Amino acid sequence: MVHVGERKAGKAKITIINYDEHHFEEREVQNVEDCFPFKSKPTVTWINIDGLHQLEIIQKSGEHLQIHPLVLEDIVNTSQRPKMEDFDDYIFVTLKMLQYSDEKKETRTEQVSLILGSSFVVSFQESEGDVFDPIRNRISTNKGRIRKMGADYLAYALMDAIVDNYFRILEKLGEGVEDMEEELIVNPTPETLQAIHQMKQEMIFLRKSVWPLREVISRLERWESSLINKSTSIYLRDLYDHTIQVIDSIETFRDILSGMLDIYLSSVSNRMNEVMKVLTIIATIFIPLTLIAGIYGMNFRFMPELEISAGYPMVLLIMVCIGALMVLYFRKKKWL
Repeated sequence: MVHVGERKAGKAKITIINYDEHHFEEREVQNVEDCFPFKSKPTVTWINIDGLHQLEIIQKSGEHLQIHPLVLEDIVNTSQRPKMEDFDDYIFVTLKMLQYSDEKKETRTEQVSLILGSSFVVSFQESEGDVFDPIRNRISTNKGRIRKMGADYLAYALMDAIVDNYFRILEKLGEGVEDMEEELIVNPTPETLQAIHQMKQEMIFLRKSVWPLREVISRLERWESSLINKSTSIYLRDLYDHTIQVIDSIETFRDILSGMLDIYLSSVSNRMNEVMKVLTIIATIFIPLTLIAGIYGMNFRFMPELEISAGYPMVLLIMVCIGALMVLYFRKKKWL
């Protein structure tokens, strides 16, 4: 196995949540071997491993759970696209978890891999910090139906938490799109164009992360596996609908951003046309004035107007009148 992704410092964190309808236990262990006895228990066990850089932990857990070596390679390779594979004894699912940073104003992605067994779920994450706290709270407080359901429902709940967080990401990005749209109308700048381009890149990235997930959940819903109960298929169908909504929202934002780019180019072009219009009007006004000044600037000896004492103010008055008449004409034509 070769870890592909951002190198993390520190030791991996391993947590275990074991529960049924009447029992709950949560603890953090130092060695992955401490998780092995829970596999044979009739209760539901959720083993969460934060940190893919410690390959010996992934290797030991894979050997005990009899996970195929190719699956272990996919787990430590964080560039995988969302997918699902059925190995009879377990189902392997990998998907992208997105989190939005308010400080950096950017979306952070992390690969999450799930191993669904008959009575256990093992989740592999790149680092600490996830969107699963509501699920942990529901399990610990025995809220909802999660403590009454099996491991397949737990896997659904984890995927549902990831997909629900997509809506929060889109809400944050939607606010940014609205701000850019207002700025685009009031005062478009080169910085606005850069922000639009960056947002388009975000949407392309989101599309690549979410689009394959539709096929993954669809396969889970239709897959005839003994690991997924019929009662859970209903929830997977609802999760599939949520995924479609996320994809539709992403496509809508992409269309809006494309339209904003066209608006920006049109706004810049209109502003340039207005500037050229003003300059053209100014040049047009000065054309006859320049003609008069050019005529009387010629160095001929015999020019009849040169002997008139009031010639200079008369020429200036004529030039002012011509300029004023042209301005009035342009205003009447609504060119000014």
